Amino acid sequence: MSRKPPTDDVTDADLSVGQPSSWAAGVPGVLHSLEPAIAQLGLGRTVKLLTSLNQKDGFDCMSCAWPDPDHRKVAEFCENGAKAVTWEATPVLVPSSFWAEHTIDDLLDKSEYWLGMQGRLTEPVYRAAGSDHYRPVSWDRAFEIIAAKLRALDSPDQASFYTSGRTSNEAAFLYQLFVRAYGTNNLPDCSNMCHESTGTAMSEVVGIGKSTIAYDDFEHADLVIVLGQNPGTNHPRMLTALEDAKRNGARIVAVNPLPEAGLRRYKNPQRVSGIVGRGTDIADQFLQIRLGGDMALLQAVSKRVLAAEAAAPGTVLDRAFIDEYCSGFEAFAAAMAEVDDDEVLLATGLGLDEIDELTDAYINADRVIITWAMGITQHKKAVDTIKEIINLLLLRGNIGRPGAGASPIRGHSNVQGDRTMGIWERMPDRFLDALAAEFSFEPPRRHGVDSVNGIHAMKRGDIRFWMGMGGNLVAAISDTGLAEEAMRGTEMTVQVSTKLNRSHAVIGDEALILPTLGRTEIDIQASGPQFVSVEDTVCSVHGSHGQVPPVAPGLLSEVAIVARLAAATLGESVPIDWAAFADDYDLIRDSVSRVVPGFEYYNDRIRTRDGFVLPNGPRDSRTFPTATGKAMLTVNALEHVERPDGTLLLQTVRSHDQYNTTIYSLNDRYRGIRKGREVIFINPLDLEELGLADGTSVDVSTVWDDDIERVLRGYRAVAYPSARGCAAAYFPEANVLVPLASTAEGSNTPVSKAVLVRVTAAVG
Repeated sequence: MSRKPPTDDVTDADLSVGQPSSWAAGVPGVLHSLEPAIAQLGLGRTVKLLTSLNQKDGFDCMSCAWPDPDHRKVAEFCENGAKAVTWEATPVLVPSSFWAEHTIDDLLDKSEYWLGMQGRLTEPVYRAAGSDHYRPVSWDRAFEIIAAKLRALDSPDQASFYTSGRTSNEAAFLYQLFVRAYGTNNLPDCSNMCHESTGTAMSEVVGIGKSTIAYDDFEHADLVIVLGQNPGTNHPRMLTALEDAKRNGARIVAVNPLPEAGLRRYKNPQRVSGIVGRGTDIADQFLQIRLGGDMALLQAVSKRVLAAEAAAPGTVLDRAFIDEYCSGFEAFAAAMAEVDDDEVLLATGLGLDEIDELTDAYINADRVIITWAMGITQHKKAVDTIKEIINLLLLRGNIGRPGAGASPIRGHSNVQGDRTMGIWERMPDRFLDALAAEFSFEPPRRHGVDSVNGIHAMKRGDIRFWMGMGGNLVAAISDTGLAEEAMRGTEMTVQVSTKLNRSHAVIGDEALILPTLGRTEIDIQASGPQFVSVEDTVCSVHGSHGQVPPVAPGLLSEVAIVARLAAATLGESVPIDWAAFADDYDLIRDSVSRVVPGFEYYNDRIRTRDGFVLPNGPRDSRTFPTATGKAMLTVNALEHVERPDGTLLLQTVRSHDQYNTTIYSLNDRYRGIRKGREVIFINPLDLEELGLADGTSVDVSTVWDDDIERVLRGYRAVAYPSARGCAAAYFPEANVLVPLASTAEGSNTPVSKAVLVRVTAAVG
């Protein structure tokens, strides 16, 4: 890598396809972590940052939300975490001359990779209506322009305020406070597109939409069932937890349409066996399930567990737990008795012997963790599928005791904390009441728009102003063409960012980019050095302290940006001292401690080396704040995805050199792809049935009942051992194929994991 940004964009002209890897990490993982970091940052800055990453007095990784162990290694980071640090802390800067040299149309023609490689943003820029360029402006002028637009809207509900999961607790709390003081609950966030299904399902059936385990529970589990996730790429440090579980005798079952390298074998680079030995075989059983078949599999296992109890009463179910802590058992048991094995086999593509093997493993394990990610949450029946996960756990009392529980894996580093801080369009009245009491104003009560409904509202003209606190919404959201058209229909777009992405080129009539400090950087305010805090995937809250000076003078923190914008927009209309919050983040945490349950004495507890863990009724005391006051066993109607002849079910996936929409390189070494991304992975037998060959140039089009053409042209078909009838292509490029109207029932999350497509030889 060079410290100079690339001039020319990359293409797929040199795309090559090799054999997929049968293992993850090892020495290549170390080299792919350190080589780019040293080349970009230099040795000293690399050592300083990577030895501070995820440490108790250091900064929290800005990529995934995987929790940190109590006893941490010197290198407490993964390959992609190191890449994320290199990406943010690069000394490559976007110069002022860049904006005169590149029109908006120039930026539109560039890839996500090229845009990100231009370096850190260092000054506010403004695109005036009718102009084809951004131009640098002062911070005061930027806030004046935004505030004037917000005050000119006919209603606060004509504005929408998006949040990326990277935003700290302090910035998120202040952001939602500003938005509600302005007068709207239009607070969509990236969770709407990823993990909303989990929160919806778990809140209903156990009373909390978060993990019911702690980090240490993995090493005490007898069985870990890994559903719909690829930890080797998306949260690699999880492989160490799975390895620890295996070393303590646990059995691991992987359920996924694709055979992912990290779930096959893991070479831990911090163990001798991971450097010179074979490493650790992770999955004892791999169930290569058909897309959308997880709900049927879970019901089939529950049916068998109940049948085993009927054959030997008192030996299988945890009746004491069910009787004391659960409701709905009799109706659930009756429904499971009616589950049709033929329908299960059709939905899953599995054999009865495979399902029986999983059932035996579940029955014979005293402590079971079921863990899942977006391979579960992004289906039409995602909410019901997650309820079936909880059903299965409840049958043997696998919630609320060591080594057992529900483990949804959050994606971005503080997406869970942002929701806790109030970033949600439907926060409950108890939160709004506390906000009103703390700040002496009446927050709006009408629910706002989520990410998907926000795009619909833009398309209708109901939302005229859009602001993003981080993120890359037009790339991340489904139905790319429709989303971009909707965004261009707004009057103003504003984005708080560290680096360029496509959302900076798909903009409203007016647009601003506000550059901000990164997690790696020291944040000095009027009261002195500041730190922020985040919540990880197991409800642990800890501090994050920047370690190196900002890459350029004049950058503002996210907190300072929100505070100054709020002051410019609201003036004295609400009795809130925004400047004081920007000067001293302790004041924000003091308010949080009085508004958000579980954050009492926030400033004291966040300064301990381990931070603190939020209360969790299901985990801590087997209390379930649901409608029945108990954990709810539920009956959910099975509905598998039909696949007409000549079609495939497509899922979007990330490459290994990628985090969310950020592309670190065009390689995906675990799947054998180099120097390209325009590929679709298809089972060789499916290719044969379609009359196609490995390497054929193909067009991929969505089968959907409307008049919108959704197509990817000139992709390379790659023969790959996916489940029969299933295919995969890279996110975010394949988002163009996901209809905006195709969302999960109950959560409105885009259905990106079972898109019905046709694959044909490319035309032209």
